[in-house]
Amino acid sequence: MGLKSFFKDKAKTRTDSLVLIKPQSGLFSINFQELWAYRELFWFLALRDILVKYKQAAIGVVWAVIQPVLTMIVFSVIFGGLAKLPSDGVPYPIMVYVGLLPWQFFANSMRASSQSVVGKSTILTKIYFPRLIIPTSAVISGFIDFLVSFVILFVMMIWFRIPPTFNLLFLPLFILLAFTAALGVGLWLSALNVEFRDVIYVVPFLIQAGQYVSPVAYSSAIIPEKWSFLYSLNPMVGVINGFRWAILGTATPDPKNLIISTSCVLLLFLGGLFYFKKVEKTFADII
Repeated sequence: MGLKSFFKDKAKTRTDSLVLIKPQSGLFSINFQELWAYRELFWFLALRDILVKYKQAAIGVVWAVIQPVLTMIVFSVIFGGLAKLPSDGVPYPIMVYVGLLPWQFFANSMRASSQSVVGKSTILTKIYFPRLIIPTSAVISGFIDFLVSFVILFVMMIWFRIPPTFNLLFLPLFILLAFTAALGVGLWLSALNVEFRDVIYVVPFLIQAGQYVSPVAYSSAIIPEKWSFLYSLNPMVGVINGFRWAILGTATPDPKNLIISTSCVLLLFLGGLFYFKKVEKTFADII
């Protein structure tokens, strides 16, 4: 089903009555019933983004696997081989790879969502639908890449003989936390980029800097205690440490630091949601 036919079907359901659309803002103005009615559009736009992303790629979605694998090799050689940093009692390559899984999802979501609203300007200015669908679908498309990357993780766990533990039952909670963080920053960037188009030039810097201030290529154990509070303000710290604990059975994340990091994720998400809802009524005029 094409995008035009999707909206045509939606329009047919409203021909019997006049629908008055009023601009709304704020957290409590979210129409969850309307979002549910457009639930198919979430997946339609997400899959469309995936197809466009890999349309001209010779090996298609395999890039979702190659990218973290090559990054893992580089980080393992530099930080594990040359710098001799600790690896929480597990092989350095798999420690890095588990950290890369949520980080690459977060970084890819930042890239895709920052341009999502501007990139959909054609339909945004002509057809009504809940605007929240646009950045959310961009994050969902990144989540599909994230799931594909898990295939290599299973192979690595077999290779390094790391059996799953009871902690794995908590992995869905940290996946949800990663998705919330990605969506939160996606809401901020997608809305800001409508008014300030140079946001897309800031995103690569944020990704590059964020990768090194997050425990992706190293363990959080090397962070001095006096800096632990400040370090935990990074929303991805709790996510990455939680992934390693749930998948590899490494040291249990410090509850205090985990609460701080989780609180930052929630504040990032709620703040992004509030700002997006506040300015979405001006999107069509600015674009």
